[in-house]
Amino acid sequence: MKIIRSMYDWVLHWAATPYALPALFFISFVESSFFPIPPDILLIAMTVAVPALWLRFSFFCSVASVLGGMFGYFIGYQFMDLIGNGIVEFYHLQAKFEKIGALYDEHQAWAVAAAGFTPLPYKIFTLAAGAFKINFPTFVLASAISRSARFFLVGFIIYKFGPPIKILIEKYFNLFSIVFFILLFLGFYLLKFVL
Repeated sequence: MKIIRSMYDWVLHWAATPYALPALFFISFVESSFFPIPPDILLIAMTVAVPALWLRFSFFCSVASVLGGMFGYFIGYQFMDLIGNGIVEFYHLQAKFEKIGALYDEHQAWAVAAAGFTPLPYKIFTLAAGAFKINFPTFVLASAISRSARFFLVGFIIYKFGPPIKILIEKYFNLFSIVFFILLFLGFYLLKFVL
């Protein structure tokens, strides 16, 4: 927990610097195609640090995430053999990749939206969307709606309950860390065992 606590303190400090917005944009972008850590952590830290800018932070996070999803789609569409398969193997989801393709055949927009809003690993769905060549405008629209809904909801909750949330996070940091990682792994579990 000390390492996680150090990371939290570092992120919280980073959130108040002039480079916080570019860092949020970058993390949101790469998380949508290959990076394992979701941008919610930095979004929460930045909104706690400067609550009045929650709309701006949520907007940047959403836009970058959708652009990153488009990049993931491009990797899946053009470079699945060269790059995409390595990402899927990293997450140990090779066996589920074809099932995602079948899911796309039946519910293109809903599958993207579910992955974009829930703890499901969105990056795997972006790669699969390109690999299985689902309709690109449908993919972008579903991504934009689901990712925006997720990040604006997170931003609003932190804005609305900011100071008490910050005190709560400080007081129960270890518990929140455990819950966060449970949610993260739950997304992968759902993908591996439910599909």
